[in-house]
Amino acid sequence: MSDLAGQPEPADEPSAEKPDAASAEQPDSALPPAGGSPWRGEGGQILLAATPIGAAGDAPLRLIRALGEADVVAAEDTRRLVALARRLGVWVPGELLSFHEHNERERAPRLVERAAAGQRVLVVSDAGMPSISDPGYRLVGVAVDAGVAVSVLPGPSAVLTALAVSGLATDRFCFEGFVPRRPADRDRALSALADEPRTMVFFDSPHRVGDTLRAMAATLGADRRASVCRELTKTYEEVRRGTLSELTEWAADGVRGEVTVVVAGAPPREVRLEDHVAEVVARADAGERLKDAAAAVAAATGLSKRELYQAALDAR
Repeated sequence: MSDLAGQPEPADEPSAEKPDAASAEQPDSALPPAGGSPWRGEGGQILLAATPIGAAGDAPLRLIRALGEADVVAAEDTRRLVALARRLGVWVPGELLSFHEHNERERAPRLVERAAAGQRVLVVSDAGMPSISDPGYRLVGVAVDAGVAVSVLPGPSAVLTALAVSGLATDRFCFEGFVPRRPADRDRALSALADEPRTMVFFDSPHRVGDTLRAMAATLGADRRASVCRELTKTYEEVRRGTLSELTEWAADGVRGEVTVVVAGAPPREVRLEDHVAEVVARADAGERLKDAAAAVAAATGLSKRELYQAALDAR
């Protein structure tokens, strides 16, 4: 099928983008009645849909409906999308287009144009939710600026799955994306997270995770608790829990499969009164009322305002 601009797709584009090739790869089966339509009304819109991170059976019924009803399906890898549709037993009649990190900036405006013209545009990544370490966030920005409706079809998430099974605190967490490839960039990024109190979730390459764990142990502390989750929801799913030192030793011989690393947040540091008296005095010397300076430092540290004030008086 032709490109958005009306030109043929490049020769290296997946053959699934040609109608005959796509037809040969997809099953001819009816859509299941369950699941409810994921589309809002009849107008054009963009729908970001989560796809399974491993087991195809985790696909929401609404994703199956969306695949069968979309006018355009923008996929990170169209071949993988067709393979998923085949496993789900769903026919994808819409136009299949590749939409990845290398062409997102170029194709986002044209996908928005298609939606503005009344078409239903479905966006999927290889696994998980589009725009989370995958293409999609630029497209959403362009759509919002153009006043085009954007909605989400929730589903599987490697971030939340790994966090839930890690055994670490889940009340507060942050997602740090892929660990930087270059050692200097990696070490700089980890150093900035040394005092992060929230549980941290990272994606990493199985070929680099051993070095990553070693760097984490050196920067965050060898005794920091962590979890390495590989092949989540797949046949050979494995979750290893322990200290960063223990996990580094486990990963020394290499790790296979898709990897998500979850690391405990930094333990709270002891706040001592004597470490903050000088700050109160300095603020007072700069012209601030001593009581106000003590109150401000107390609010920031959790220390007693009265004790800080008295200690500052004694110091002066």
